[in-house]
Amino acid sequence: MKKSFFRLLSVAALFFLLLRPSIAYEGARNGLLLWGSVVVPTLLPFMICSNVIVALNAIHILIFPVKRLLHRFFCLSDAGSYALVSGLLCGYPMGARTCSDFMDNGRITENEGKYLLAICNHPSPMFLLGYAASGLPQTVPVWLLLVCIYLPILPVSAAARAYYRITGPARSLPVSKKAVQTFDDSLMDSCEVMVKIGGYIMLFSILALYITKLPVNIPEYKAILLGLVEITTGIKAISETFSGFSGGLWIAAATAFGGLSGIFQTKSVIKNAGLSIRHYVAWKAFHGLLTIILFILLTQVPVLVPSP
Repeated sequence: MKKSFFRLLSVAALFFLLLRPSIAYEGARNGLLLWGSVVVPTLLPFMICSNVIVALNAIHILIFPVKRLLHRFFCLSDAGSYALVSGLLCGYPMGARTCSDFMDNGRITENEGKYLLAICNHPSPMFLLGYAASGLPQTVPVWLLLVCIYLPILPVSAAARAYYRITGPARSLPVSKKAVQTFDDSLMDSCEVMVKIGGYIMLFSILALYITKLPVNIPEYKAILLGLVEITTGIKAISETFSGFSGGLWIAAATAFGGLSGIFQTKSVIKNAGLSIRHYVAWKAFHGLLTIILFILLTQVPVLVPSP
């Protein structure tokens, strides 16, 4: 049943591309421009550097300032702590990719990998401060977006530890020989992942453009749907459609969830590790719900968010 659905979907997608080739062309161009001008410059250098750090076994140097904190509050090993830090600093899908690589190389256990996937894949501060913040209404402060995106990691972590039965700090595993890469291997591996990400961004940019052309004169629904499909296009549509509280709320929710494009990008980098994309989607939906609740609660405090 599942295979039949995707077969029909692929044929339908081909017909849509053939019927409206101009939309397909424009969407593909927009996606590739976004990938080349934003994603590659902001993600590829971090990805290459991260691979080199892992290959040189210099993880402990980077996480040393926060090692005790992550061990105590998140029950992570040294390698798991690095996966969380890299995911927070570098953005989608770097955290999931690092988690998957560490599982493949035997640096973390399968149980810790499942737990990590729930908490390590998030938009980077650079994306939030640069792109997402530019779409916020003037009445919504940037710090509110940051708090609503990152603070829910704590309750999500607590829930994931309970679900996966994490009772204490995970032990650090010895580094195997297959975990060691040369610089050229690290470079090629990073470029391969970037090509996959670029392909998904292009495809979902085409889908997003088709959504904007739908004969439905309800821009609010279109903007929310675009936020669920692809966050960069969604943030732009939401900022142009909503204002004030509603605009900030939907931008925060879309950014926390990551969109279908982010889910497929994540799926492409975890397929070899045996991690469940269904679990990942459930945790991201839970994170998005917590972000919405926190945003609503904080905006009810006039001292924190003054009225315009």
